[in-house]
Amino acid sequence: MRRARRTLAATVTLAVASTTLTGCFEEPSPHDAVRDFLVGWQTEDYELAAGRTDGDPAKVRKALADTKLELDAASFRFKITSLGVEGEESKANFHAEVDLGENNPLWEYDGVLPLHLVDGMWRVRWSPSVLHPQLKEGQRFAVDTEPNARMPVVDRANDPLQSDTILYVAGVYPAKLGDRAEEVVARLSEVTGYAQDRLLSRVRSSPPEKFVQLVTFGRSRYQSMRAKLDAIAGIVVQPQDQPVNPDPPRQIVGSVSALTPETEQKLGGPQRAGDSVGKSGLQQAYQNYLTGSTETKVITLDLKTGKEVAQLKEWPGRQNVSVKTTIDRAAQQAAEQAVADTETSALVAVQRTTGEILAVGTKGLHQERDALAGKFPAGTAFSIVAADALLKAGVSPKQRLACPQERTVGGAKFVHVGQNTGVTTSATFQEHFAKGCVTALASLARRVTAGDLDRSAQDFGIGQPWRLPLKSFSGARPALSSDADKAKAIAGQNVQVSPLSMALVAATVASGTWRPPVLVTEPKTADPAAEPVPATQPAPIPMDPKIRATLTTMMRAGAVGTPAQAGKGKVYGVTAYAGDQQTWFVGWQGDVAIAVLAKNYNAGAVAGSFFAGLGSSS
Repeated sequence: MRRARRTLAATVTLAVASTTLTGCFEEPSPHDAVRDFLVGWQTEDYELAAGRTDGDPAKVRKALADTKLELDAASFRFKITSLGVEGEESKANFHAEVDLGENNPLWEYDGVLPLHLVDGMWRVRWSPSVLHPQLKEGQRFAVDTEPNARMPVVDRANDPLQSDTILYVAGVYPAKLGDRAEEVVARLSEVTGYAQDRLLSRVRSSPPEKFVQLVTFGRSRYQSMRAKLDAIAGIVVQPQDQPVNPDPPRQIVGSVSALTPETEQKLGGPQRAGDSVGKSGLQQAYQNYLTGSTETKVITLDLKTGKEVAQLKEWPGRQNVSVKTTIDRAAQQAAEQAVADTETSALVAVQRTTGEILAVGTKGLHQERDALAGKFPAGTAFSIVAADALLKAGVSPKQRLACPQERTVGGAKFVHVGQNTGVTTSATFQEHFAKGCVTALASLARRVTAGDLDRSAQDFGIGQPWRLPLKSFSGARPALSSDADKAKAIAGQNVQVSPLSMALVAATVASGTWRPPVLVTEPKTADPAAEPVPATQPAPIPMDPKIRATLTTMMRAGAVGTPAQAGKGKVYGVTAYAGDQQTWFVGWQGDVAIAVLAKNYNAGAVAGSFFAGLGSSS
């Protein structure tokens, strides 16, 4: 479709140009012959073009048609730059623009049309040099392409996050097909669904001795079609190793497939047969960085030997590059092990001082859609954010609060479901925070304003406009118009978050500064195919040092004596309830901050397993 649109646009352009040309010169002049020849060439009216030359019409028509095939050109455009007359001889200089398709730049060159009078009519003096000054008798055009292999997605240590797998590329050696090229291509088109004209133009435009890649297959598709391919004499299948089998985190890295007729048409980009196409994750988001880099040359060949005579133009192609992520293999392995015994869970680990995502582990959930972009109730895990506002409002961590089984605040009812034990009926704010007593926490709604809660949520990144190259969710905080709304917010009942956004909350307290998340460090600019990423991410937001010190103490109390404190070293955090048998753990150990969401399982136990595994791998 893209090629057709370009051709149409070029035709319209020439129609306007030809009108202009007509008015440029006065008769008697060779301008009509120049105009008709170039218009005919551009619009594929080869009869018109040939009629304005002194050559054999059939030979000229064939030469012009062959030029389009040999260049696999989408369109031609021409502009006359000068025209001079000296007696019965004339010379027209023109500028040519040839669209070679496949997202290659336009091939531009300057040509010359020699003319002379034949029986009172101006005619182009025909020779191959009319098509290009360096083309001679016994020669033809060709386009030589050299695609580079797909580059890998790598971890923070530059080690590939995928292993090689075999793809099967079916192609031909044009010189071995002889006059069977159309027949072979027609059969391959019937078997694979690729457009016959596109396959044939690739064959005809390529150097005859070079293997021309036409169709790529994955292992299962190749096995299902092998017999049909083997039955087409002239088709050669070459296995190629490509880095497409993802390592953990598999759904973040993403899957890759062979190019198909549907994806080739949809992409409309530099991809050619033999390429692989990212279907999900970073492989899809950074498709145009990882692959599509093709070196292209326009050359002339000797018709008898098939050897290259001259190189007319070369494009090195955009260099494809690896995509470097922030994933840490040791952290990822620990995350995979930590969630292994659960049925439904997600764990996101970030470096507390940078916001870089170190690991994403899930069981029964999707790493991108749920761990990065999921929308889950925050539950009492949001009390970390609420505590920031409450402490700023003057609430002391030593203030004693009752923890009844039920409490109503502003008409909203809260029930302490008893999932946390050891909470006395008159414990301190810090103790209720550590144990997640929802009725005690909700009772503080009148001690803080809606603006205070909203500012703290914003300072912890909830609802901030940060984005990743993959789908992500920074959280959503509602408008708070009553004490009931504020109480629900403190209890996290009307706040939605993702595991990633809560890992950043933990990192904020751990480091003293909120920072937006980072998943990819190179390339620096977003791939055009990726999710839109703002030109500038939100700026880091520092915490009040005194508030941070108090909140750190409270989160240390929240981890002591819980399954989260399973290994060596101090763990900070809170285990929270979010309804529907879902629990959170939000906290950190050392330089690693995490959020765990688990269903029918203690999220603190997952956190403890992660920290223990991370410690043993370091």
